[in-house]
Order: sequence, then C-alpha cells, then structure tokens
Amino acid sequence: MDITARLEVIKGVGPKTAEALEKRGFRTLKDLLYYFPRSYEDYQSQTNIVDIKPGRVIIRGKIRNLKNLHTRRRNFVITQGEIYDETGAVRVVWYNQPYRIKNFDEKTTYYFTGQYDFKYNRYQITAPTVAAADEIEQKVDGFQPIYSAKGSFNSAWFKKLFEKIKPSFSASVPDLLPLDSAPTYIKKGSRNQALFNIHFPKQKEDVDKAKRYLSYEEIFELILASQLNRQENQKLRAKPLAFNLDSTKKFLASLPFELTPAQKTAAWEIMQDLTKTTPMNRLLQGDVGSGKTVVSALAIFQAVKNGAQVALLAPTAILASQHAEGLAKILAPFGIKTGLLIGATKQKDQLKSQIQNGEIDLIIGTHALLTDDTIFHNLALVIIDEQHRFGVAQRQKLLEKVALNQLSEKYTAPHFLAMTATPIPRSLQLTIFGDLDVSIINQMPKGRQPILTKIINETNMREMLYPEITKHLEAKEQVYWICRLIEQDEDDPLEKDQHTVTEEAKRLKKIFPKYRIGILHGRMKALEKDQVMEEFKNHQLDILVSTTVVEVGVDVPNATQIVIMNADRFGLAQAHQLRGRVGRGQKASQCFLITTGDNPPTTRLRELEKSNNGFYLAEVDLKLRGPGEVYGSMQHGELNLKIANLADTELIKDARAQAVKFAANPQNMLKYKELSQSISKFQQLTTLN
Repeated sequence: MDITARLEVIKGVGPKTAEALEKRGFRTLKDLLYYFPRSYEDYQSQTNIVDIKPGRVIIRGKIRNLKNLHTRRRNFVITQGEIYDETGAVRVVWYNQPYRIKNFDEKTTYYFTGQYDFKYNRYQITAPTVAAADEIEQKVDGFQPIYSAKGSFNSAWFKKLFEKIKPSFSASVPDLLPLDSAPTYIKKGSRNQALFNIHFPKQKEDVDKAKRYLSYEEIFELILASQLNRQENQKLRAKPLAFNLDSTKKFLASLPFELTPAQKTAAWEIMQDLTKTTPMNRLLQGDVGSGKTVVSALAIFQAVKNGAQVALLAPTAILASQHAEGLAKILAPFGIKTGLLIGATKQKDQLKSQIQNGEIDLIIGTHALLTDDTIFHNLALVIIDEQHRFGVAQRQKLLEKVALNQLSEKYTAPHFLAMTATPIPRSLQLTIFGDLDVSIINQMPKGRQPILTKIINETNMREMLYPEITKHLEAKEQVYWICRLIEQDEDDPLEKDQHTVTEEAKRLKKIFPKYRIGILHGRMKALEKDQVMEEFKNHQLDILVSTTVVEVGVDVPNATQIVIMNADRFGLAQAHQLRGRVGRGQKASQCFLITTGDNPPTTRLRELEKSNNGFYLAEVDLKLRGPGEVYGSMQHGELNLKIANLADTELIKDARAQAVKFAANPQNMLKYKELSQSISKFQQLTTLN
C-alpha cells in the first residue's frame, strides 16, 4: 500500500469528494489511516429505555420531534428530540451540531450511544453517537469503531471508506520508526498490524495493542522533534554575557529580602546559560507568587552589565506596567534605564529613538514591541512573561526582528527566557517542551501564608460567606468576585443557574451597600479595563466583580479574599490561577469556591481545596483532563496528538531514550525520510522560538 497516494485511488472517491476531504485535512491514504476511531462500541450490550440508568448507555430505537433551537449566544444551536423504543422514550440533545437534523429518517432504527444523566432539571442523553441498526447488524460481531464526524462525513461514511481499503493491507505499510532497539512490546508488533487492528478490531485486546504501538510511534516523533529543535538552537551563535560575582553580590545585597533556595538555583542556571556562546533557551516556571520576576531581574542585570539590551514582552498593558514599575525600583540604583512601550505610551517616537540608539537598557512592553518601527540597538536577551498568552507567530516576531541580519558574520541570536505561572506536568516537559531547559521555583518566599480554600454551596452563602467577607471589608481589605459570564442567555440551558458579572454586581450592592463595587470583563475597552484595575489597585474599589480577565493580572497585596462563583464550571488550572490573585502580601488570604445544585463537589474542587501546590495540581489536572486540554490552556496552538497519552510515563521514558539516541546520529534522518517529513509539524509545535 502506497500511503502517499491521493485518496482518489479509492473506488468511489471522485474529484469533488476528494476536494471536500482535503478541506477537512484528508489528502492522502496516510491522512485517512491515521484518522483513528474516537471510541469503540459493543452493540450487543444494548439497553431498553425503561431499564436505563445514569451512565453510558446503548439504545436501539427510533427518533422523533427533532428540532433546532437557536440561542442568543452567537452561532450556538441546540438540537433536541426524543429517542423511543417499545418500552419508552428519552430526551436527546446535541450542542452546536445543527446538521444532525438532516441526518435522520424517523422510520429508520438506530443505535444511540452516549451519556444518560440528569442535566438542566431533566434526564437526557447528551450528544450520542449514532449508527444505523441494519448496518451494525450485518456485521459478524458487534465490536465496532466510532469515528468523529468531519462536516457531512459521519462515522458510517468513514467505516464504508475503510472497508474499501481493507484488502490493501495485504501489501504491508512500512514501519515509520527504527525498531531494532525499541522495547520488546513494540518489537513484537508492526505499523501495518497496528493500523489494521485500530480500524478493524475483532476484540478489545486488538485495540489495546494497536494503541500501544501507535502511541509509542507518536511520542517518539514528538520527542525527536524537540531534540532536533534543541540541536538547531545550539548551532546558533549568541553573545556571551559574562557573570561577575562581585557585582551580583552587590545586587543581591540591595534586595529587601533574601532569595529562597529554589530562586537561587533557578537564577544560577539562567546566569550560567547567559555566559555561553550558544543562545539560552530556557523556561522558568514557578507557582503564582513564587518570585519569578526577581530571578528575571538577575538575568537582566547580567545582560545590561555586559552592554546589552533586554526586551520583556508581557501579555497585557497592566502586567507590562507592573513589571516596569517593579523592575525599575530594583534596577535603577545600578544605572539601568527602563522604558515602557504600550498602546497608551506617550511620546512613542522619542522612546523608540532611545531604544534604537541604545539609551534604554530594558524595554518592557506588549505587542507594541513587535511593530516594524521598533528597532533595537543591541538586543541580547528576550524574556516573555506568561508566554502561553501569545500565539506562536507573536513569539517568533520579536526574535525575527533581530534576525533580519542573520546572514551577517556579526549576527548573534538573542538568549531566550520564557516565564510561566502555570506549572507544567513532568511528561509535557519531556515531550512538548523538550527543546527547552527548565528551571523550577517550587518554594514560596518567606512570610507568604498559604491561601485557605473553602467549598461552599450557594444555598449556604448567607451564613458561611457574607459574614466572612464583611469582616475583611471592615478591616479595609479587598475582594475579587469572579463569574464565568458577563450576562446570561436565557435561551441557553448551558447558562442556566450561571452567575454573571452584571447581575452579581447589582446583587452585591444590596448585600454590601457601604462598599464600592466595580466590574471588569472582556467586552470593555482596553483603557476602561486598565482604569478599573488601577482603581482597584489604588483601593478606590472594595469589591471587583470580574470575569477571568484577572486570571493573570496586577499585584494587589491588599486583596485578600476571592470568591469564585460556579466554581465547578472552571478547570483546575484556571481556578488555581484565579486563586493566586490573592495571598500576594503578608496578610492571610482565603478563596471561596461556590458550587450550585445538589451534586457533591467535583474531584478537582476537592483537590483545589486541600492543596496550594501548583505542581501537584498540574499532575492532577493532566490525569483529569488529558494532555490535549492541558496544553491547549497553556499554548495558543493545538497539541493534536491523535492517540498518545502523555500521562503514560513508562511509554514516554522508553520513547525518549530511543529518540535521544536516534537524534544523536544525523545520518538517521536521511535514512528515514518519511519520519523526517512527518515530524515537521511537531517541530513547529514544540519550539518556542
């Protein structure tokens, strides 16, 4: 089988179908073969509607009363109807799949597979997969793959297409990877066998073995890509920034606090990297409030003392201003000049002129740093704070600005430091971020008190929450009050019982009439948001009712209380980041997680309640959500792993050992040409510069 052949070689796939498939990402047989089933169903285990219980169910029945409901939320549609059999009927719902209404014939019997639960005050089956009963019952066994729909190409269509290429598996699909030194459980299989069994399994064991093989293959590619990126980075030349012990001691002595052991270790790793002739490519990760900024200040100090410029890119004007204010205080006594370049900066032309002629040592800014007319004099260190808030293209733009003269003999690449307050699970460090060296700050500064976290059902707020908030307001402390939504769409059942910024602000003004209440959300203009945050920072507001725009925001030490409404609707990592808005000073702080309904608190809320350790919570989050969603919240890019599980530490360890060994020999990439081509997508994903 020539897997590079276009899909037109399959009988029945004409030019129009091929064109439609290509728009969906299917161009060759390889694209099709690597479109894996999202699940498998054993249709022999069906249940009569009268007997169904909450959980995953398979029902054989017909559908009726199907209709689309359009909500006020833009482009959001609810498709609902009834599934019925001889014993009863049950409500069925799909969200944002309006095409479903055209896919059914009310006279046809189907198998519906999905989750049956109590939602929005009624029992229903949500977003089930569907298969025509006559097609399923023609099969010898009931163990069938289910494919996610791609536009009008549904699971049944894909299964028919795979049946057409099934005979071609007699001609072997060549292995993608070198298997001579692979683990035994990989050597026993083959790529051809794994691809066949993933699409045409006879039993669950076939699927398990196929997934194991193909997961190893995918992880190997991902790690190999990161290793090759690392090698490419090491080929570049950078300006070595010498370390001076005496001046560094003076800098540390000027600080009003002593660094924690973890800060000292991270700072030493970074400062050693800066002395090399190859560019540093390092990620500094530390929990919220762990002291990453002062560690970056040491790197800035070392660079400027070597006659170099430093650029610090922040995701918001508020955060950029905060960095400029904080770093200027630390660095100004040593003659280091700081410039702030944001949208609201006055006399931009004068500042850009000073940047170009080298009068400004440290340039801090937002996207304004990326404009073509911002020209650096001698940029040798680039720092990106909360790098996950920027797209890949934005991160590259800053580095490209100094790479315009890359062909010049005098060209040197800048050292690169990314900072994040989102702790990264170990398995992601070894794979996606494998091209980066990683420094970790896993200790809090002395005197910082842990945040006390409490779960409270909204029915108990009057007794358990309001008196506590009142006590701290009377003590002249401030409060964040977080809601997911700005306002509610009454037609959308997903938003029922959701607290909103607009309604909560009105309600809180009645509950706390003596106190000043402000609102903040994403629909406000940038200048409006900045003004509100400044008012809160200056204690012109007592309570700030906000959406998650404050997730990464300014440092307000006087804000000691945070209330997160509908906390069960937030992800673990996001809720932890929100919690980090308080506890920034010496005062004791609290986080209140407000739940709705009668259901007990979720696992993630219980974990959040018992732990303030972001690194522990990151590992929990990986297990609960999976790597795709975790990565998606950390990067403006898609992980798009087709089958691998980045929580499988044994497999990652095995694949990493072989990938590192493989990358060490440049001839290997010439020998394995398909592998060389296939990892290019991962190289774009893993690299940060």
